[in-house]
Amino acid sequence: MKGSFIPKREYGIRALAILMAFFCFCWIYPFLWMLSASFKSTMEIFQKGLNLIPDHLSFENYWRAWVKGGFSGYFFNSVITTASCILVVVFRCALAGYALGRYHFAGKRAIMSVLIATFLIPLGTTIIPTVQLSQHLGLLNTRTGLVLAMSGGGQVASILLYKGFFEKLPDSLPEAARMDGAGFFTIFSRVMFPMTGPVTATVVILTFMSSWNNFMLPLVFTFGVPSLRTLPVGMMAFQSANETDWSGMAAAGMMTLIPVVICFISLQKYFVSGIAGAVKG
Repeated sequence: MKGSFIPKREYGIRALAILMAFFCFCWIYPFLWMLSASFKSTMEIFQKGLNLIPDHLSFENYWRAWVKGGFSGYFFNSVITTASCILVVVFRCALAGYALGRYHFAGKRAIMSVLIATFLIPLGTTIIPTVQLSQHLGLLNTRTGLVLAMSGGGQVASILLYKGFFEKLPDSLPEAARMDGAGFFTIFSRVMFPMTGPVTATVVILTFMSSWNNFMLPLVFTFGVPSLRTLPVGMMAFQSANETDWSGMAAAGMMTLIPVVICFISLQKYFVSGIAGAVKG
């Protein structure tokens, strides 16, 4: 009996673990339900309700979304658009963070204040001027215009991550390169930027999730050219004025969500180390 005695603290830890497991299940349940619904028919979705076990696994919904729904083309558009946005954002934010983190110049405080203030500006308020500017430049209804619109926002969090990382690097690195005759861009591209692996991985994850799941800008910029639609916009094909293909939409949603999950799981350790390395005093 003495060996089976469990301290009160142990009971508290177990109760907390059970409570956290319950909340985790509640948090992940919508994802599990959508995964289950992607293998059901529309009638079975309404008949089964919250039941997660389908009567039988059917991949017909995925075939209908990929072939009939045009998701093969939408997937290609999303890959090209997201990859282009990542390249633009990483280059622009790394360069801005390097200048703010390593150099002292007049107006630096004002620039930082403006950048931080942009956190308070709702993203929806910038759509109209973005569309008007793109229309004047002849970039509306083009992939180039969509990429520039999606990657041309403030991206303040990414800039601050790079700034926090660059300002903690020792001065001996750029000084040694400068003594060898290296210029600004040479020092940045060959000495400083290669050291930003974890921070760059964090920025890649943030940009990937933002660009891949963006709905409003791709909807506006591809309204006149349906062939340029991305996955989130393409999901509207399963909804009409009279009915909604819920099973096909569930399959399309899983096809849209799975790349995000894979990207985050693959770069998770770099994401954590990048955040810690940028904010650590």
